[in-house]
Amino acid sequence: MQRHTQAVWDDTESDGYEPLLSEKGLETAEVGETDLPDELTRDSLELPALSEPELARHYTRLSQMNYGIDSGPYPLGSCTMKYNPKFTEEVAGLSAASVHPDRDAESVQGTLEIYHELQGYLAEIGGMDAVSLQPPAGSAGEFAGILVAKAYHEANGEGDERTEVIVPTSAHGTNFASAALAGYDVVELPDDADGRVDLDALSAAVGDSTAALMLTNPNTLGLFERNIEEIAAMIHEAGGLLYYDGANLNALLGRARPGDMGFDIMHYNVHKTFATPHGGGGPGAGPIGVNEDLAPFLPTPQVREEDGAYELFEPARSVGKVHGAMGNWLVLLKAHAYISRLGGAGLRDASAKAVLNANYLASQIDLEIPFGPFHHEFVASAGEQDAADFAKRMLDYGVHPPTTKWPEIVSEALMTEPTEAESKKTLEQVADAFDAVRGDDESSDSSSPERTAAGRIDQTSAARTPRLSWHRIHEE
Repeated sequence: MQRHTQAVWDDTESDGYEPLLSEKGLETAEVGETDLPDELTRDSLELPALSEPELARHYTRLSQMNYGIDSGPYPLGSCTMKYNPKFTEEVAGLSAASVHPDRDAESVQGTLEIYHELQGYLAEIGGMDAVSLQPPAGSAGEFAGILVAKAYHEANGEGDERTEVIVPTSAHGTNFASAALAGYDVVELPDDADGRVDLDALSAAVGDSTAALMLTNPNTLGLFERNIEEIAAMIHEAGGLLYYDGANLNALLGRARPGDMGFDIMHYNVHKTFATPHGGGGPGAGPIGVNEDLAPFLPTPQVREEDGAYELFEPARSVGKVHGAMGNWLVLLKAHAYISRLGGAGLRDASAKAVLNANYLASQIDLEIPFGPFHHEFVASAGEQDAADFAKRMLDYGVHPPTTKWPEIVSEALMTEPTEAESKKTLEQVADAFDAVRGDDESSDSSSPERTAAGRIDQTSAARTPRLSWHRIHEE
């Protein structure tokens, strides 16, 4: 990839992608001076005088106080806390990857080729016809997907009639938020006695007002929706769309595709499924895929190949931009590298090991697991013990705990997903921690954890009145 002077894009043009280059170079935008408020200015700045060893040790010590995926097993259910292989970081660190998003297409053909290939990879994996890489997170992908659904219904003259999105009670909270944020009324759908979609309840909920059903498969209990084709038919017959939450795609890689099940829209959590960094406030990426009928409504821009070259284009009825440039480039580059390294056989192997690891871990712990057979994750019950106390105590045994208290269909839920990256030995270490806490009288002690760098915090106060500056602590 060649280096090139940055261009300034003219968003007033109809296509929005012609660079404004004067004969003498780049045009310059005039920026006026603005006085800052007095409380935001300072006359001097005092910084601590630290040597390099002191600074290195400070940050190393901070890193050691936190539990991360590089520290040990992280079976946080539904979050799919995969180990991030370091070769993807090396790829993202290449000098050729330092590409400014506003360079003209001719100078970044290599970058656009990677975008184009990744669009194709994700479309093939999901069974979709077209993919947009713009959304910067899974939640943003959900929202973009629902906006696409809304635009589709409006184009068909049904925007005012399609006012409801159906969401299972056990769905991720972002599903409810995405539907509501797009202006829809949310209809909660109960689970049946087996932990799957209640078909009778779905039949009663579906109608002329239905815009979409949001579903993940396997669901949050790790259960495959056996009636997915019937569910898809019910939604489609009513004129609605079926949305796939990609949170659990890790269980299906190379073995089943949402598009083949009847899903019309989906988002991909590349941090969950393709081992790019997860959490910490970003950056992230949540591409969306759609079927052929919905492709004209995808966010802009997309990448296509024309006459042997790659170019940006705007879909005919696009919902517009949902993020700057083309999404978070380096995160998407890591996803491309991961998929390219594993290939089809490697992705199938990853899903097989994810399912195997979850089932092996479940077989090794002495806790009730009410629902099955499950795939890549399972939900155990802490029984008479409080799930939050149970989880805090697990930290004292050197492993990260599972997700707690959710889904609510399981009492004192411990939602557990080991991922495919863990070895048999590590899984047994996690199982030992489960069983140790199960028989530990101190697991119900609200002071746990006691062996970690930081003890238990008051989570309610931390959420409602967070301390965001060291100044406040110093003043107290």
